[in-house]
Amino acid sequence: MIPLKDYNPARNFPIVSVVLIIVNVVLFIADRITGQYVPFTYETAHGLTQSYQFVGGLTQHYAMVPRQTMDNFLFAWPTFFTSMFLHGNWLHIGSNMLYLWIFGNNVEDFLGRLRFLIFYATCGFLAAVFQILSNPLSTIPMVGASGAIAGVMGAYLMLFPHAKVLTLVPIFIFFTVFELPAVIIIGYWVVLQLINASLLGGAGMLRGGGVAYFAHIGGFVAGVVWILLTGGRKRIRL
Repeated sequence: MIPLKDYNPARNFPIVSVVLIIVNVVLFIADRITGQYVPFTYETAHGLTQSYQFVGGLTQHYAMVPRQTMDNFLFAWPTFFTSMFLHGNWLHIGSNMLYLWIFGNNVEDFLGRLRFLIFYATCGFLAAVFQILSNPLSTIPMVGASGAIAGVMGAYLMLFPHAKVLTLVPIFIFFTVFELPAVIIIGYWVVLQLINASLLGGAGMLRGGGVAYFAHIGGFVAGVVWILLTGGRKRIRL
């Protein structure tokens, strides 16, 4: 299921969400322009195999690598934040920015602009921590705003569970659209993350095709806890 838009208008223009989207897109383009193919070694049933993989120029320096973080946290901790503005490909950034656009405006409206920015960074940071704990020896670079956006989705679920979301739903080989409550859309997404994380265990991104499922879960939990600790729906101004 792919959300297309929600029917939950915000009272204020989501300037922080829009700026975050613009910054992510600009840095993604810069990352692709400065990228190059680098050798990548991985293990197969026949032993170690080497191939070449395209890596963005910014990604080479500012991605978060769990093993490097564990070895030298004082040097590597900034990558917890810089990695949140880097993405692997067009599908990666496109899906992340779509979710941020749909769910970010209402959470920003609820928290206020400055607190939303702090909330976003905190969820992204905790998402990275959760991914590291799942596989601290991983040498695979972690990039993407998914953890922070998962926090936004967790907050949205707590605040607006019944908000209607226009959703593209595949039915066999066809697609159709439905208006579904946010609890169904986000709940479905959470279940997918939990299933994939449980199947992968500590392998994390290595066996998950580059998807940091544990970061998604960590960011989502951070978003839910933040809203619970700050009063939840009782603070929504009617």
